[in-house]
Amino acid sequence: MTALLIGEDGIAPLPWLEAPLQAALSQQRGHALLVHGAGGVGVLPFGLSLAQSWLCEAGQGARLACGRCGSCRLVQGRVHPDLLLLMPEQQRRELEWPLQGDKTEGDSSKKPSRQIRVDEVRQLIDWVFKTSARGRGKVAVLTPGEALNLQSANALLKTLEEPPAGTRLLITTPDPARLLPTVRSRCQQLRLAEPDRAAAAAWLAERGVAEPEVLLAATAGRPLDALALHQGGVKAEVWRQLPQALARGHGAAVQGWPLPQVLDLLFKVCHDAMAQVGGGAPRYFSPGSVPAGASMARLRAWSLDLQRVARHAAHPWNEGVLLDALVAAAARALQPASPKTPGPRRSGFDTLPA
Repeated sequence: MTALLIGEDGIAPLPWLEAPLQAALSQQRGHALLVHGAGGVGVLPFGLSLAQSWLCEAGQGARLACGRCGSCRLVQGRVHPDLLLLMPEQQRRELEWPLQGDKTEGDSSKKPSRQIRVDEVRQLIDWVFKTSARGRGKVAVLTPGEALNLQSANALLKTLEEPPAGTRLLITTPDPARLLPTVRSRCQQLRLAEPDRAAAAAWLAERGVAEPEVLLAATAGRPLDALALHQGGVKAEVWRQLPQALARGHGAAVQGWPLPQVLDLLFKVCHDAMAQVGGGAPRYFSPGSVPAGASMARLRAWSLDLQRVARHAAHPWNEGVLLDALVAAAARALQPASPKTPGPRRSGFDTLPA
């Protein structure tokens, strides 16, 4: 698991976070901050490290957390009374980060929620009005912001606009547009950019990733996503071979992949195939990896089919049947165009709503 906090050495959990953390500590003075950026860049470690630095008793909240004071040790132990991490129960269980006073924690008979529920927001509101235990103020981190449903977001608004003195609220999200405008308008925004490719490649190489540039391209420059690909068995050579395997209809190449990962792959193959047909360069695959000469009409129809499937990803699909259909559609779309090539054919997804 990627480190989430500043350790005893006082170093940021990810090397590319140190500069933006220092900038945020010197520039951000508001009580509500919305941090947005791709998940594979380290938005959550950034948010938690910023909260740790605000609470640090050595740096007085003006520089990176020391990692050694009493406050930092409590944060590292995930028991700091003045830090509240509010996130969907399922993700909290994965991170083993408790929610104070959560009576459902550890109840395996109850399905973990994928949302931040209104009763959890009310619990946060009660918490912010209690006196700071260590006198350095209080910080609440809500992540991801889009997990706030309509009721929980509305319940948060007044506190987000006027929290008690010394309280900061930090919300993270991949895309601010996925939050209610009433939430966005109450926050200062800070975008966390993708790291320098050379620095990200060096970091991946230190973790045993061969040809890290290939997996960085595969994940649009997001090193945590590239590392996850590598750890999931998708090495650089495997990634290069996937478009040709799909063009031949070989579904074994993605057998066992979860549906969101398969769709992500197919969108990227489709993008690069369309870029090549239009005379551009591929973005996600090395030159020569994606079959050339496909019909733009078929690729556009394939892209629309993928969008329809993605909108219905929560449907209780028979995953084996769906995977076969997706691979077959990819093989048809990637066929070389010819003067006798007919127009787009029915894909098998035409019964889905547009």
